[in-house]
Order: sequence, then C-alpha cells, then structure tokens
Amino acid sequence: MTSVTHPTRPLGTTGPRVFPLGLGCMGMSALYGEADRAESIATIHAALDAGVTLLDTGDFYGMGHNELLINEALRTAGSSAREQALVSVKFGALRTVEGGFSGYDGRPDAIKNFAAYSLQRLGTDHIDVYRIARVDPDVPIEETVGAIAELVEAGHVRHIGLSEVGAQTIRRAAAVAPIADLQIEYSLISRGIEEEILPTVRELGIGVTAYGVLSRGLISGHFTPDRELGPGDFRGMSPRFQGDNLRRNLNLVEQLRKVADDKGVSVAQTAIAWVLSRGEDIVPLIGARTRARLAEALGALDVELSAEDLAAVEQAVPAGAAAGERYPAAQMAHLDSER
Repeated sequence: MTSVTHPTRPLGTTGPRVFPLGLGCMGMSALYGEADRAESIATIHAALDAGVTLLDTGDFYGMGHNELLINEALRTAGSSAREQALVSVKFGALRTVEGGFSGYDGRPDAIKNFAAYSLQRLGTDHIDVYRIARVDPDVPIEETVGAIAELVEAGHVRHIGLSEVGAQTIRRAAAVAPIADLQIEYSLISRGIEEEILPTVRELGIGVTAYGVLSRGLISGHFTPDRELGPGDFRGMSPRFQGDNLRRNLNLVEQLRKVADDKGVSVAQTAIAWVLSRGEDIVPLIGARTRARLAEALGALDVELSAEDLAAVEQAVPAGAAAGERYPAAQMAHLDSER
C-alpha cells in the first residue's frame, strides 16, 4: 500500500495536523473477539506506509496489550513511518481480572501513574494526545485536565484531549488548559453531537476525532443478520445488534447500499466519506483490523459526495433512524455526552 498525499486536518487550533483518517487500534486487542497479531501489526505498518499518522489506543484495551502491540509495530516499522506516528491514548477505565469494567479513575495521582505505565508499554518518552476515556463522576474535570496539563508541562504529554463529554464539561475543561480534540462517536446513525456538542467544540477551536464511523461494522456493508459473534465480542450485547433492532438497522444499510452502488463505491466508503464531508475539523478513526479493510477505508478519501449525493445518503439513513442505543444501559450511564 503506497502513500498518497491528502490534505492534512488539524486537531483543533492547538493540536497537530494529521492525515485525514486515523487508525483506531482497539479491535486488535479487545472487544471484537480474537484478532491475528501478525495481521494487526501488518495493518499498522500498511496504514503508516499509506500516510496515516494518528494511531488511537487505550491503556485498558486488552489491559495493556494494545499499547504493547503498537510498540512492536512502531519498532518494526521503517524509520520514516515511526517518526510520523502520533499516538493518542485513553486512560482511566478500571478493569477486573475477568476482563470486566469497574468504573473510572480521574484522580491526579492516578493519572500520573497511568501515564507512567503507558510510556513504558509504548516504549516512548511522550504521549502525543492523552485523555480520560470517561469522566470520573467523583473527580471534577478541572482536576483531571489540570493533572494532564502538568504532564504536558513536564514533557510527558504533548496535547490534551477529551472523550465522550458534553458541552458544559467541554467548556469547563477548556477553561483549565488548551484542548486539542474531543473523541466521540459520530456516524450516519449516531448524530447526537450535531445539536450542541459540535457547535461548542467549533466555537472553542477544538477538533473532533470521530470513532464508530461504521458503527462497529454495523453500517460497513459487510455485517449480515445471521453472523455469529465470538466470545468477548462487544456487539453480542450491543442494543443495535439485537433482534428487531438489527434487522431495522440492516434495512437502513441496504438503502445506503443503493446510493453506494450508484456511485460505484462500497457502503463503508460511502459512510466514511459522509463523516469526512462534515468538516475539515473532523478526523474519522477507522477500526480496521486487516489490510483489506484498511484499503477499503482509505478508498473513502477518493469518494466525492456532491450535494445531491449527500441528500441521497441522508434520505437513505435519516438522522435518528437507528434502532437501539449505541451502548447497553449500564455503559450509557457513564457517558457525560448523553446527559
């Protein structure tokens, strides 16, 4: 996969400029069933070779496995690819030995501890963008962001990010220190940020790294109603993948497929291109686990959606048309962005 020059996009007014698509690495270690380590590393290498600069991870993805995987991928990549890579890390999620989640920790001392472990696993002296995965309800966001700001001052972190927070929390965080970007779910079937959150980050000069742009494969065009999900696959308990919800959502995908077919591109490329069209301040994160899926996603950069195309896409998948919440109820309760 060879590199093709595409205009970079900014992570806000204070963050770095990055390739217009980032690579979300979570699925290479957790929540989507078994992954092939060699293929995962080859996919990261292929992404870097294609010009991708932003790699997104979390210290709790596979309880450190994902950071170690990225470390190995960067150590075995070419020197130029290694130098261009920027790593975004989420922290704060507490895990159990059995793999469950038991809350979030945003205390300043805990943050510095998390960062120390991440730096060791990543094999680097700094983290490019650092953010708490979910707001700790017991710690004011000002304290959490203030602790990351101290890591920035010490040279251990380059930029501060946010994740899944609402407009009020964004304003409080931005009053403490410069925020590069907000990482939040945004796709054709998850458009909740458009009402209040997106206008707020734009007012404050904060970029958006959009995850879930293919809704965990639901609107990729590859998911089928009879697909069996393996043990540990998050989608097995995701409301949008259950029963009637799944059937209704896949009906939306078939409507989108008609639009994609008319343009001679794939469903996934159409869905990614739609997110790319929402603004130069939005960087979609692609959760590709294989080189084939990565190549398809990168093809979205060459898809031009006219005004007529965009209207057809939104007619096929109207705002609010998705059946089911994007997370189970217990996890929705942790989303400051949904309050």
